[in-house]
Amino acid sequence: MEVEAHLQSGVPAFSIVGLADRACQEAKHRVRSGIAAAGLEWPRRRITVNLAPAWLRKEGSSFDLAIALAVLAASHQVPAERVGDHAAVGELALDGTVRPVGGVVVAAEGARRDGLTRIVCAAESAPEAALAGIETVPIEHLAELASYLRGEMEPHRPVAANGMPSTPRYPDLVDIRGQHRARRALELAAAGGHNLLLAGPPGTGKTMLARRLPGVLPPLTVDEALEVTRIHSVARLLRPGAGLVRQRPFRAPHHSASMPAVVGGGGSGLRPGEATLAHNGVLLLDELPEFQRPVLEALRQPLEDGTIALARVEGRAVFPARFQLVGTMNLCPCGARGDPSAECSCSPQRVASFRDKLSRALLDRFDLVVTVPRARAAELAGSHGEASDRVRERVVAARDRLAASRPPRTPPADALLDRAVERLPLSGRGRARVARLAETVAALAAADAVGPGHVAEALAYRPPRELAA
Repeated sequence: MEVEAHLQSGVPAFSIVGLADRACQEAKHRVRSGIAAAGLEWPRRRITVNLAPAWLRKEGSSFDLAIALAVLAASHQVPAERVGDHAAVGELALDGTVRPVGGVVVAAEGARRDGLTRIVCAAESAPEAALAGIETVPIEHLAELASYLRGEMEPHRPVAANGMPSTPRYPDLVDIRGQHRARRALELAAAGGHNLLLAGPPGTGKTMLARRLPGVLPPLTVDEALEVTRIHSVARLLRPGAGLVRQRPFRAPHHSASMPAVVGGGGSGLRPGEATLAHNGVLLLDELPEFQRPVLEALRQPLEDGTIALARVEGRAVFPARFQLVGTMNLCPCGARGDPSAECSCSPQRVASFRDKLSRALLDRFDLVVTVPRARAAELAGSHGEASDRVRERVVAARDRLAASRPPRTPPADALLDRAVERLPLSGRGRARVARLAETVAALAAADAVGPGHVAEALAYRPPRELAA
């Protein structure tokens, strides 16, 4: 974006053109008050500020600082050539204080691509802007910025820091007692980046298990962390002064969430939804059948492509959405199905209606479907389970093996997979997912090739009859 200012003789007025929204138009009042509070002179002339390109809609208060600089440069209160060497992003308070805004790291990357070497921003946003590899000029007040542009002072240069704990705190698997098959499925999901569905009676620990998946995932790479930081910056989820996000996102929307809230595009303009906020992390849908069916069906495309393409009246946007989907659910509306100590009171019609909430196409996108039974008294009274740290070590080792080379399948493994396609309701997508899961099983076992035992374990995690029927 370019911000231009023109001053001419006539009745004093202040106009902003260039398809600016209401928040951007209100910058007239913030800029005028901020310039006066900074001890600078407000030009008593007819002022026109243009936000270019004019065809693109401008939203928010992040243009305040650039508008103020354009007015000061046009009135010759600061050197125009110095202003032209800088990008600027920030909101102005009425007393001239510069406030942080969202999307600073994205603006800094854009400024660097356009050949600019410096960006002016709020002091709280400086660590975030520094991640883009551009020199930052942290400013707390507009008067400080004017002194800097005149060459009267040099602001303190920040050092980029991640701003996050070096060891994120996640719920630990040590709290889980029993449920060995579900724990195994969780480890497989983490090692191969697979989607996981936990089904069973209430109170069996499905949600506890799901919330511990981020704790066994490998840490974000630098490129992944930059992607997550960009998304969270635009969504205003970064803490003031925070820099690079180091912990994997974990999003768990309530089942009453609407489709725009989950896939994006809600409100005025194109906004990222929960699926995009979970990029490179985990999206937990607790009580999966309670979500609206259109919301669940809208996730089918991003589960395959890793992106969400939104088309609205305001325009079109493509958001990244490569996440691990984890769902939890009961096997029937009353929750007693699958529990030997309880009797299901649901009629066949209610059970059929309950199953219809999840399409077969969506179930086919879950690599692991595990029925979680009610734990026995001896298991609940037993010792704690294995800690997340030890599981994470195996997960990281398995991911390294898969990244180096995916293990080939042996002829007996291929024969077993072919028989499964003929005898089970296994689609082409399902076959590919079973084959990929079998590779993860082999990688965790440090095997050189995928054998029939690995394929058999992968097939054991296909949807049970209670769901696939």
